[in-house]
Amino acid sequence: MKQLLPAPLRRLFLLTGLLPVHAVLAQTAEPEQLPTYVFSATRTPAALTTTGTLVDTIDSADLARMQLNNLRSALSGVSGAPVAQSGAAGGVASLFLRGANSNQTLFLVDGIRFNDPNTDYAVALGGMATTAGDSLEVAHGPQSTLYGGEAVGGVVSIRAQRGTGPAMGKISFEAGSFGTIQGAVSAQGGNGPAAYNFSAVGSYTQNERPNNDFTSATYSLRLDRQLSKTTAVGATFRGFNGSYGSPGATVGYGANDPDNHDRESNLLATIFADFAPSAIWSSKVVLGGQDRRFESENPDPYGTEFTLVKNRRAVLDAQSTLQAGEQHRVTAGLTAEQNHTVNTGFGNIDERQQLLAVYVQDEWTPVEHVYLTAGLRSDDHDTFGRATTGRATAAWLSRDARWKLRASYGTAFRSPSFLDLYGQSAYYAGNPGLRPEEARGWDAGVEYYLAGNRGRLSATWFDTRFRDLIIYDFGVFPGTTANAGQALTKGLELSGKYSLPGAVDLRLAYTYLEADNLTAGTRLLRRPRHSGSLDVWRDFGRGFSAGAGLAFAAQREDVDAATFATIDAENYTVVRLYGAWQASPRVQLKARIENLLDEKYEEVNGYPQLGLGAYAGVEMKF
Repeated sequence: MKQLLPAPLRRLFLLTGLLPVHAVLAQTAEPEQLPTYVFSATRTPAALTTTGTLVDTIDSADLARMQLNNLRSALSGVSGAPVAQSGAAGGVASLFLRGANSNQTLFLVDGIRFNDPNTDYAVALGGMATTAGDSLEVAHGPQSTLYGGEAVGGVVSIRAQRGTGPAMGKISFEAGSFGTIQGAVSAQGGNGPAAYNFSAVGSYTQNERPNNDFTSATYSLRLDRQLSKTTAVGATFRGFNGSYGSPGATVGYGANDPDNHDRESNLLATIFADFAPSAIWSSKVVLGGQDRRFESENPDPYGTEFTLVKNRRAVLDAQSTLQAGEQHRVTAGLTAEQNHTVNTGFGNIDERQQLLAVYVQDEWTPVEHVYLTAGLRSDDHDTFGRATTGRATAAWLSRDARWKLRASYGTAFRSPSFLDLYGQSAYYAGNPGLRPEEARGWDAGVEYYLAGNRGRLSATWFDTRFRDLIIYDFGVFPGTTANAGQALTKGLELSGKYSLPGAVDLRLAYTYLEADNLTAGTRLLRRPRHSGSLDVWRDFGRGFSAGAGLAFAAQREDVDAATFATIDAENYTVVRLYGAWQASPRVQLKARIENLLDEKYEEVNGYPQLGLGAYAGVEMKF
């Protein structure tokens, strides 16, 4: 054992429970490893063993096995990615990737941006289902050089996969506690030049509180056609529709609202073409669009308050990659966007923005087993101006492809919103002179790859510093915005995964996070100092399998929903069980228990999470 794992790392993995797993696996045979490929680290297919960026991957098969059926729960097993949701299913949710603000993480959906400073992801994160054709990647750390604004904490990439193999389909139904029912259907195939992949999920739940019902539909379609050996085209279409009874907090002003209701429709579509005229050159072009509509209706005795937000985006994204000899792979491209936002709420916004960005990146292998990348990007907005970012990574892989040392450094930015720039009311005036929020961050880590591509162990230290954060100054009249905030987030991310296909699967994650508002001298809200998750699954034979998972968070600060004072939020640990029986080759029965210990907890003060719940369902293949 000492020859395989140095003493400092033995102590580190012992503290996190990884050493016993490593000790068992070290005794297994060590066939040549088949690397996992990821896209978000370099914008091109790259072996996970060669990237200098920390990337977590979750595919649809893993989510189905663990019976995690929505985007929020899918992210629960990722280190450094705490999520805070305002209540039960359907409530708005915020992701604090590496401690960054909730609006400083970029979501990519089928290759185009899902959010920007004016287009919110919080409703979709709180209620959107994952579909059978999706894969999920999380690239940690500043990524603006590849993806532009909002990629400060990192990038969450959701991508519909190309259909493969003979035509097949599934249909499933689930029911359980809190009046919950859910149905799903999927179909895919791709033996010849054409391929398709379709999934749809519909659900309804009453939740526990009055006026807290949630109805949703999520659907995804991908079509592919190989026109020739060098050219392929395709299209994607994805949508989320949600209707949510929003009672607000349980205490304070406006608590337990019996009438407030929120509705969201979010549609995205792309047309893409891939060209590979030679072994050394390839290109991809994506034309995309997004149409989001959010409505909040709040009746009261003095008249109904109605808020409407509409976001429309048109996108052109084009990139080309050149293999320049054996040592260099150069990728360059441009992104053009035009978006229009209408917001009848605070500020009464009706504004448009154009963006043109160009970038270049070089992946350099100077010697065997050493992988370097460097890139630059310039984003030019017709509102606030230009933002320039840069990024560099390095990775060293041992000769036996079992150990990797990596490091990265990057800069990132977040654009001011239209409300920040132009909002107007009797008590507020926007500031057209705002600069974008900026960040610079570095990380360094080590990864150990288990034999036979059965998993990996990872440890990463990160440090990100923020400046020019946009703050609201209501000490003047009218109140306005200014670039005056500074913050620091740093910590340790640990993760482990072991898979023996069809037999055992183990996943764990732990994050230690220090997140400080340097301007106010306080800790950033809703970022737990300690958080983590564990999931263990086993096939017991004869068609039976079962698993258990837990998630915990400790040492958080929050805002009291009644007094608005800063408080120490409660710690919590949530346990779940799930199991399945393959009754026949085409029929599988499933059951799960959420919040097994009936933990009473709130991720956001005043918004209780659901108690113990039991669910059962059936899945049929055709």
